[in-house]
Amino acid sequence: MNHQAINLSTMLLTIAWTLISLSAFAESPEHKRLPHPDAVPNSHQPGEVDNPELVPFIVKEGANLPGIVVDEMDAKLVGSWQYSTHTPPYVGLGYLHDQKQGKGTSSVTYTPELPHTGMYEVRMSHCYNVRRSTNTPVTIHHADGEVTVRINQQQVPEHKRLFRTLGKYRFEKGKQGWVKVSSAGTEGKYVIADAVQFIPCR
Repeated sequence: MNHQAINLSTMLLTIAWTLISLSAFAESPEHKRLPHPDAVPNSHQPGEVDNPELVPFIVKEGANLPGIVVDEMDAKLVGSWQYSTHTPPYVGLGYLHDQKQGKGTSSVTYTPELPHTGMYEVRMSHCYNVRRSTNTPVTIHHADGEVTVRINQQQVPEHKRLFRTLGKYRFEKGKQGWVKVSSAGTEGKYVIADAVQFIPCR
């Protein structure tokens, strides 16, 4: 088999994966949830993605992941955030970006309802490429105080190319804690807000 035939075979496999994944996504219960009412609608057509090879890494239903997952649909938005599905992977319907506007005035806050007091590993999902912010500030409000970490959203997240660990923190039961993604200090680049995961530590 020559190189041209191999390249064509690879391309056809990628297209098949994309169509299968998008079809399953359209039929999933998570897809039937409504986008965040305060977000700007997605400007891309279904199936229009910049890297089809990453479509299989999309997590269609956050509820199937370990721990407690808060997606952007249940977060509090401040400022102007736009939906997108252009750059997989992501959790649920898609992800939000700040449109490179309103720097320092835009944020997304995730408040979980935790079943018990204890230590949790906090993870954040985001897609990645060179257009993303390299120093996105993420603030974790936990039982013992508050900490802000800066993450590079151009780097590939370590957990299945989607979730990045922000650290382990103690949280009280209920809705005492939260995680906030901000656009402060990220001029010229896109900030991504998708889902935040709280995994109980054993």
